[in-house]
Amino acid sequence: MMLSFEDTPFSPAPKRADIVQQPATTGEPVAASASLQRVRAEDKRVINGLADVNQLVPFKYKWAWEKYLAGCANHWMPQEINMSRDIAQWKDPTALTEDERRIVRRNLGFFTTADSLAANNIVLGTYRHITAPECRQYLLRQAFEEAIHTHAYQYIVESLGLDEGEVFNAYHEVSSIREKDEFLIPFIETLTDPAFRTGTHENDQKLLKSLIVFACIMEGLFFYVGFVQILALGRQNKMTGAAEQYQYILRDESMHCNFGIDLINTIKLENPQLWTQEFREDIRALMRKGVELEYRYAEDTMPRGVLGLNAAMFKEYLRFVANRRCQQIGLDELYENAGNPFPWMSEMIDLKKEKNFFETRVTEYQTGGALSWD
Repeated sequence: MMLSFEDTPFSPAPKRADIVQQPATTGEPVAASASLQRVRAEDKRVINGLADVNQLVPFKYKWAWEKYLAGCANHWMPQEINMSRDIAQWKDPTALTEDERRIVRRNLGFFTTADSLAANNIVLGTYRHITAPECRQYLLRQAFEEAIHTHAYQYIVESLGLDEGEVFNAYHEVSSIREKDEFLIPFIETLTDPAFRTGTHENDQKLLKSLIVFACIMEGLFFYVGFVQILALGRQNKMTGAAEQYQYILRDESMHCNFGIDLINTIKLENPQLWTQEFREDIRALMRKGVELEYRYAEDTMPRGVLGLNAAMFKEYLRFVANRRCQQIGLDELYENAGNPFPWMSEMIDLKKEKNFFETRVTEYQTGGALSWD
């Protein structure tokens, strides 16, 4: 039954003098006179803010708005990518080795669920605890991009005619994938718990820790073995349609990671009391655990050398990436002298220009269809 204006359950709106604004997190009332004032940029805060979250401007966090605009400019959809060559290669028993096919299946098995977890974490958790509207604007864009990524993996699975039940249930059935998801789920549950509220030292640290896990470990570490593997296939002219989609996804995830790091560092700046020595040690331990879990995944996905890669190379690469993430949020390096065995990956992460791997041609674009893999 449709709701009519006559039977609306809402109470009449209070007069402006009676309005009392409630903060987004703590539930403590604010003086009515303060709630009627126009928002000033200096009154905004990323968490525990009291300024009206419905007033986007004046901007305080321009970096968040600029990332939102960049994300919109980089819009793409999976159907833009031609998968006919991938389909032909997948059907040809001689085009791909069994080890290469294992990489494709394992990657799809992990990523199909990972981006759904990321979207749920944003929509059901992170968004409601962030009180800066500029940052919320980017989170809305990020949530949509996570949906596009899940769509992309489904598009690849459907195009190749893979067993959907096997791929989409891999996070239950494949231990190297399940262990990574089980590591993440407690941090999702912290933020998505309806009873969770920021505003105390303990809960603000829980929020900050969850943000670090998702930006620096999930999006900034757990995705990188898969990115290297699928893009390495593309560099050898195999599964180029899937590789092109992964290239767009890497571009998006790099932005997500960078946004998350900016968010983390801003919360640290506004709440320096949260960044205790004990907290920092906890984060370092979580980073080490993340490296361990992702290395197990590398061993599982490539038990033998393939594509000129081997699991040992990923141990070095993951340590290199973990050091980078630690530096970005103000922690000391975890692994001394860790190098990057895949320097070509750096070419993929510039959000303004992308360099084509096969022709090393710089391509400037506004939508996904501009990348060429010919």
